[in-house]
Formats: sequence, C-alpha cells, structure tokens
Amino acid sequence: MNRFFATLAVLCVAFAAAQATCPTIITRAQWGARNANTAALPRVPAPFVVVHHTAGAFCSTQAACAQQMRNIQGWHIDGNGWADIGYNFCVGECGLAYEGRGWRRQGAHAPGYNNQSVGACVFGTFTSRVPNAAAQLALQRLINCGVGGGHIASNYWLIGHRQAVATACPGDAFFNLIRTWPRFNANPSPL
Repeated sequence: MNRFFATLAVLCVAFAAAQATCPTIITRAQWGARNANTAALPRVPAPFVVVHHTAGAFCSTQAACAQQMRNIQGWHIDGNGWADIGYNFCVGECGLAYEGRGWRRQGAHAPGYNNQSVGACVFGTFTSRVPNAAAQLALQRLINCGVGGGHIASNYWLIGHRQAVATACPGDAFFNLIRTWPRFNANPSPL
C-alpha cells in the first residue's frame, strides 16, 4: 500500500508542475463561444504543434481578444462552413491563451496535420514584427502545458503553418523567430 501512495504522490507532484507551466487559459464559455461539435483528435498525444498568426488585428486586453475569438469563430463557421473555430488555441498580446477547439479536438488549421497536431495562433499580423514578450511566453507556456498534460508528445515537432500549405502564415518575422525555438522541424512530414 505504501508503494501505491508513493506513486500517487509522484503523480500529484508531476501534475502540479505541469499546471504551474500553463498560462491562464480563457475557456470557451468565458469568451462567449458558440456551441460546436467537432471530432476528437485521433492522435493523442499530438506529435505536432502548428503555429499561426491571425493575419488580422492584434489584441492586448481580455475583452478585445475575446471579441477577436468570436469574430474568428463566426468567420470560420459562417464564412468557411467549418464546425467551429479552426484553431485549438489562440494567444493575445495580453499574455492570455484562449481555448478554441481545445486539447483533444481535431482542428481545421493545417491540411495534412489537422489530425495529428495542436494548432496555436497569435492574434495579429507578424510579417515585419514578432509578437510581444507576453504573447511569446504564453505560447511557449501553452506548449509546455500541453506536454505536461499529455496532450502534446514530449518529442513533438514545432512547425509554422507555411510548412503545411502555401501561405505567408505565421508571417516572416514570427516564422524566423519560431525557427529558433526548441523542437522546430525545418523539414516536417505528416505521420
């Protein structure tokens, strides 16, 4: 019985450490998401993290970022005909993360990788500048949170959206930055 409690204590410490690395995540209910029914992510933990920018306005307050989430969700559902917002998470320059489809739902953000990735975007256009330090830290903490929570594989590969499909996303400046981050894969191939 003592071995059971020792193992339980180790698991509790590991869980607490993983939670400590998580940024504040604004839930779907908190940002006012519409109801959606999306498919479960078939590969868990996800072997890829795909980084995006919204190629739109940046936001630096919770209220403004929540409005951006509602706008993007509306565009993806009503304009594109998708089941929900395409991203699993978005990050604002306020340093907060916003739950899109969430950890265990298949996104609609990177053809060839949707069924095996977590798609994370940063609000804004990052062709000539990078996201601010708060957004960068929130995104890195979100990735660490996903690894710690068993949602992202510990040996995941980080890629930019442009590596999955012909697009400028996540912007030249931001793409050059993520190329310096741990686990970046210069030559990815879906599994």
